[in-house]
Amino acid sequence: MSAPSGDSVAEPAAVSLWRHPSLLRFIAARLAAMVANQIQIIATGWQIYELTGSAFDLGMVGLVQFLPSLVLTFVVGHVADRYDRRHVLRGALGLKLIAVALLAWGTAEGWITRELLFGIAALIGAARAFEMPSNGALLASLVEPALFPRAVAWTASAVECATLVGPAFGGLILAAGTAHAYVAAALLYGLAVFALCFVKLLTRPSAAVPPTLRTMFAGVSFIAQRPVVLGAISLDLFAVLLGGAVALLPIYARDILHIGAWGLGLLRSSEACGALAAALWLARHPPERRVGRKMFGAVAVFGLATMVFAVSTQFWLSFAALAVLGAADMVSVVIRSSLIQLDTPDDMRGRVGAVNSLFIGTSNQLGEFESGVTAAWFGTVPAVVLGGLGTLLIAGLWMKLFPALARRDQLAGEKRAA
Repeated sequence: MSAPSGDSVAEPAAVSLWRHPSLLRFIAARLAAMVANQIQIIATGWQIYELTGSAFDLGMVGLVQFLPSLVLTFVVGHVADRYDRRHVLRGALGLKLIAVALLAWGTAEGWITRELLFGIAALIGAARAFEMPSNGALLASLVEPALFPRAVAWTASAVECATLVGPAFGGLILAAGTAHAYVAAALLYGLAVFALCFVKLLTRPSAAVPPTLRTMFAGVSFIAQRPVVLGAISLDLFAVLLGGAVALLPIYARDILHIGAWGLGLLRSSEACGALAAALWLARHPPERRVGRKMFGAVAVFGLATMVFAVSTQFWLSFAALAVLGAADMVSVVIRSSLIQLDTPDDMRGRVGAVNSLFIGTSNQLGEFESGVTAAWFGTVPAVVLGGLGTLLIAGLWMKLFPALARRDQLAGEKRAA
């Protein structure tokens, strides 16, 4: 069955998307939560590096946030499919609010230690374990399937706005004091929880799934039986795991580029600049044909940009490299997220999303740990160069291992034909 051309449907789809008030509230909540998350990340990274001066400890922050996701993966997926995802999401963000409030209190009173920072980071990781699958599954319940790729792109635009504003705002507040940054993050998490109180679902949720071992692990079985979904999820895992350099940005800001805390905020924002530009383009022009090859091409560009950033000693070149990296990653994210959600039935989205979140967490948090370890072993610049090269190798290998993903033409075509 032939699909209608993009030009014939682009304008009505773009207009009708904004006639979903609950989607706007959801995006507002995501925006507030992501700004808070970015402020917390930059404050925690700066604080742990000030306390210890250790690249290894910077990586450890990522590891301790990843471990709760690993332990809770199958629990959170079942929770997201069994209970109202709005309640689950509000609870997760409320837990984050408590965690950053503790960080603010401890920093202001002077009793924060390295070990306590790791402990609170683990608490934030546990909250994130429930937050991530609930976000993706809830978004799919707020718009019609035909509008979902655009909803993903617009939501991603809001997230990247947060990623752009958050670090710069966080760096500015951080210059006034670390405790102030944590207080700002807590207030924004509270705003996100409030916005979610007014989100209504477009469709009724599926009947609750009885909690059995079989249903808890059903997400793994579903993914394993679908090469396109498995390839998309695992590509992100290994490509970003090897290519991530974000955990080492405090070292680049302080010791290589010599730009300080405010410069660190700008450096973190640079990736979001590129990602935001790509997300806004994709919101108006979602990928419609040859989506598999476009995703692999974006991953390859991500690896090349990582290598350029690694060897740069000029702020402008580092900023540009991270912007290109962010744009490439956004293309991959929109295609990958749309493929996974559109190929998954609603009553499975929580459990599939939990497995996907585990892979994302592995690539991000465990990737930060990997970056810290390799930087401690080989030095910061060689570690990032090797990571970018590894991303290129993964993109080539995955095209061979998952040919159906590489040949995928349309985002939802295969599901209709099944």
